[in-house]
Amino acid sequence: MLRTISTPFFLLFFLCFFAKNALAQNRDISYMSSGGKLHPLQANMDIRHYTIILDVDIDKKTIAGFTEIDMILSKPSDTILLDLVYLLKIEKVKANDKPVNFQHVKDKIYITSTGPFQAGKQKITIYYGGEPPVAVKPPWFGGFTWTKDRSGNPWVAINCQKEGGRLYFPCKDHPSDEPNEGVDLFITVPASLVVAGPGLLMDVKTKKEKKTFHWKTNYTISNYCILFNIGKYEVISKDYKTIDGNIVPIQYYVLQEDTAQAKKIIELKERDSRVLEKYFGEYPWVKEKIGIAAVPNPGMEHQTMITFQNKFDYTDIGGQPYSANLFHEYAHEWFANKVTNKDWAHMWIQEGIATYAEALIHFELGGQAAYDDLINRHRRSIRAKKPMVGAEELSEDETYNGNDIYTKGSFFMHSLRYVLGDEIFLPTLKKLATDPKYTYDQFVTTQDVEQLFSMEAKQDLKPLFDFYTRTNDVLDIAVKEVGAGKFSIKLNNFFMALPMDITTEKGTTKMLIPKEGITVQSAFPPQVDLKNNYLKKISIQ
Repeated sequence: MLRTISTPFFLLFFLCFFAKNALAQNRDISYMSSGGKLHPLQANMDIRHYTIILDVDIDKKTIAGFTEIDMILSKPSDTILLDLVYLLKIEKVKANDKPVNFQHVKDKIYITSTGPFQAGKQKITIYYGGEPPVAVKPPWFGGFTWTKDRSGNPWVAINCQKEGGRLYFPCKDHPSDEPNEGVDLFITVPASLVVAGPGLLMDVKTKKEKKTFHWKTNYTISNYCILFNIGKYEVISKDYKTIDGNIVPIQYYVLQEDTAQAKKIIELKERDSRVLEKYFGEYPWVKEKIGIAAVPNPGMEHQTMITFQNKFDYTDIGGQPYSANLFHEYAHEWFANKVTNKDWAHMWIQEGIATYAEALIHFELGGQAAYDDLINRHRRSIRAKKPMVGAEELSEDETYNGNDIYTKGSFFMHSLRYVLGDEIFLPTLKKLATDPKYTYDQFVTTQDVEQLFSMEAKQDLKPLFDFYTRTNDVLDIAVKEVGAGKFSIKLNNFFMALPMDITTEKGTTKMLIPKEGITVQSAFPPQVDLKNNYLKKISIQ
């Protein structure tokens, strides 16, 4: 018989408090960051398709089911390596319908068999379940958000850009590999609720007090966009005719309590579509939908079902209502979802150009003054804590630098536009968004974008791209009096000829400043780049 030892209340409280906090710490996923250096075992894999079948227990805040991963191995391998957060428990794994051995260690699933996996097609099925991570600060620190709408109905949102799809389903969690043949999602929820997902809603089946929603996309899709949201949704729909004449539905999954707001959101979506198609070409997913889902956190660019925080606040631009949340995420359908970074190291491409798209719609709604005002706000917000592109094969955490990949990326597009002129810049930007070399199944890097603009401009723009993306430098411009009424203008730290607005008593002229500099006549020290087309500092000597 064991002897019972009484525990003082304060000590019992301390032990319970410690255990609770230890459990919370054990569920910490702040270390998780998608991407990084690709493991050789995963470099051997080409993901073709995911099928995700899950039952969501909202009361218990758990998920249970299985995921099928169709892949092609480029060569035989003793091990298949997949990713899944350690918090979810794997029950069993099958390879080509046969049970196989596995180890689930530190978010990695090592799958082995009695013999090597042969090159070619493989189907891996993983049965799992448990409590997925809870979001701390969505969408920046992701996970599941289990909440209720104002009417008390369950409302569930998922965000996982930082952590990757492994946060809730087994996958190859790297931005360089998307399922070329798409995804099928079968999500079961209480019958009173609706699931909003990517692609097309193929079927809804009711069994007892539950409904299973089958969402399907045949397009390639990033792992962090393979997700769903659950709510007491109404679907408000209106057909939209694209710039190329195709009909695609705008579908707004709005909370039932907010249906009165839906008409205005749909109208904004139509207008924003016309602006984005003008600059970037036809909406990328015409075979599916233009989707919007209301969520309780700031929005995200989830493919064909962007999310929108249902705070119906609008900014007035040129007398028209504008939602930065709604527009920015929608611009990502072109830059992020259609034009996708090969590596998180080049995240500025999707974030910077989507942010620059905001300047373009400011121009469309409020003219040049509205464009200039926003671009200047972007310029003033640049912190230059680290270069936008620090290295290659970086994780999301390693490359994310706060505002700079957004606002410096946008301002770089503005500078590039000034250098090239609209007649080259705008068609080239549209080509980046429409040419099959850069879209859908393809992936891009900073070098790809630079080479495209250099080719179209018929000049080497690498020095400019490197200066903006790979350094924190600003142009060091020296203005020096070299004689009576004569001043030299020279770029001390940049050795590519750049056009520059030079202002003298005679007015403003756009002049080309070669590496050796130029001399201008002026009654006073000439003013350089008054409109701030560049990041710069000026010294007058």
